[in-house]
Amino acid sequence: MKSLLAVLALFLLCSVPALAQDRDHGGQQHQGKPAKDVGRGHIPSHGPPPARQEDHSRQDDHRDAQQSPRYSDKRDHPDAPHVHHNDTWVGHDSGRDDAHYHLDRVWEHGRFTGGIGRGHVWRISGGNRERFWFGGFYFSVAPYDYSYCNDWDWDRDQVVIYDDPDHDGWYLAYNVRLGTYCHVEYLGGS
Repeated sequence: MKSLLAVLALFLLCSVPALAQDRDHGGQQHQGKPAKDVGRGHIPSHGPPPARQEDHSRQDDHRDAQQSPRYSDKRDHPDAPHVHHNDTWVGHDSGRDDAHYHLDRVWEHGRFTGGIGRGHVWRISGGNRERFWFGGFYFSVAPYDYSYCNDWDWDRDQVVIYDDPDHDGWYLAYNVRLGTYCHVEYLGGS
């Protein structure tokens, strides 16, 4: 009996460090402790405002074509488009003419009618970045945003869908756990 208790005590001692680890799925988003003002269940009260129209042409001429934009605006913030707890949308500033979000057939599959904004939290039921679903509705992440959803859990994360004020045909899927978001296209419903 004593040896059984000793084995059990040893097992519990070995389990404590594993339980204390940060469960931020992937670790790519945060270095060290996760930011207290991004994600963690916060749901923005509104989507982003329209971007101010600026001339980005000179900036784009000097940017390396392979270089991705950087979004880590504070220590421990994700290097992906994200929303602060004060509802500031970081990274939604490229404006209407951003070629990364051009669609030849805008609203090709109709418009999403399942509920948009804070009052409608959806649990992803399956899929991946190319096609995921919840509540009988199907979406696809914009190819340009693929790297921003690498640590999403495609069978359990909660998302809130917001209208995109700048890019016709796109919505923004906000991940409640991580506080990050991606451009998504509605593929229809069943």
